[in-house]
Amino acid sequence: MGRHVTSRRLSRAGRWGFTALLGLTLLVLALLVAICGGVLQPRGGDVDTRREVAVGWGFTHTQYSADHGDADARKAAGRLLATGPLSQNQHIMGWGVDNPEPKPGAYNFADLDRRVALMRRTAGTPVLTLCCAPDWMKGGGQRTDWSQKSLETAPDRKYYKDFAKLAGVVAKRYPDVRHFIVWNELKGFFDESKNRWDYEGYTELYNLVHAELKKQNKNNLVGGPYVVMDSEAPGSKTNASSLRGPWGVVDQRSVDAVTYWNKHKAGADFVVVDGSSYTRETDQFHPDEFGATTKFADVTTWLRKTTGLPVWWAEWYVEPADGNDDRRGWTEQHRLAVQATAMMQLAGSGASAAFYWNPQEQSADCPGCLWRSTELADGGKELPMMKLLTRFAKEFPPGADFREVDTDDARVRALATDTALLVVNTQNRAVSTRVDGSDVDLKAYEVRWISQPG
Repeated sequence: MGRHVTSRRLSRAGRWGFTALLGLTLLVLALLVAICGGVLQPRGGDVDTRREVAVGWGFTHTQYSADHGDADARKAAGRLLATGPLSQNQHIMGWGVDNPEPKPGAYNFADLDRRVALMRRTAGTPVLTLCCAPDWMKGGGQRTDWSQKSLETAPDRKYYKDFAKLAGVVAKRYPDVRHFIVWNELKGFFDESKNRWDYEGYTELYNLVHAELKKQNKNNLVGGPYVVMDSEAPGSKTNASSLRGPWGVVDQRSVDAVTYWNKHKAGADFVVVDGSSYTRETDQFHPDEFGATTKFADVTTWLRKTTGLPVWWAEWYVEPADGNDDRRGWTEQHRLAVQATAMMQLAGSGASAAFYWNPQEQSADCPGCLWRSTELADGGKELPMMKLLTRFAKEFPPGADFREVDTDDARVRALATDTALLVVNTQNRAVSTRVDGSDVDLKAYEVRWISQPG
């Protein structure tokens, strides 16, 4: 796929309100994050990881972002990003960034420098995903093979220390970047002979990278294993785990990868996964596309209980992709309504971070994108998903104190604090109902913020 991979993600209705009383301490810490904001600078002494791990809502830069294109459009996108600072994630190779070490000890950080500079200018908390590996670390030569198969190959075991060293060089080059995700979706770590993930190999690599990052700065924050929490239909027996719900059954192999890493890791500041609300093999929703989003809450709850760590979602998906990995089957309003519902589930279950995989393209036709392409003269303008993401980040940060919401219609979902109320109509037709004692008329798939007293 050229110099990036936009990999395909696998992954109660009724009177519906969230109760997530996470305690006064967590609330105060989350507010401090919102107040401090911006790029985290290195400093002496230990950090309060509970506060700094909770980076909240953000997005991942992909092949095309706001660092290329028309000058005025890039400025417009920069202003947009700076207006409502979101956490921003970038991979160190691929997804818009060239090979950082084409041959041993010879570094090429031009592309990564440019992306990190964009994150700095726009005041988003920067995150780096340590993937993927230069060709010479995985049996290739000094020429970069940008095919998806090559990019998604893990480094050979004899080069694990070299990859860890590269991670250390990256951390040293960008001392203001303090959050690191180790690898991406266990790419290249599936053992076909055993029909399971090579979680032993991944954990060995993770521990080496973790040690190197902490050596560079003991306050660096590191997490893994970034496994896809695949699931199949309810009642599925193949590789079925006990982690299940109306939405389906999580693959036992994904559960095993998390539990092994959790038991054998050298240390971690957060656990990170990704996944979709639809089934892996058949792209089906159970019971429907809105009800299936409860998977995100159930998995988050399981991760918190199993690992005792803050939970990060590196990616989440609610709309199946076609053969070209494009998601164009829904209207933008339908997509927005399902995304809002999924985000409610993530927030209500206590996720500490969630990164929207921004499917940015060069053309004006870009379903689900955050801003109009900066390749266009009038680019850089806010699109609906960006508007939702920034408002959600502002109103519902990690540790938000959610309250119960009274709704008279199971087709309407709601999430609220004392200062903000978000309602979503899950029907492709208008709905009239009462929310918190007030009459509300919603258009088809409408997502609406309702002002709260005080």
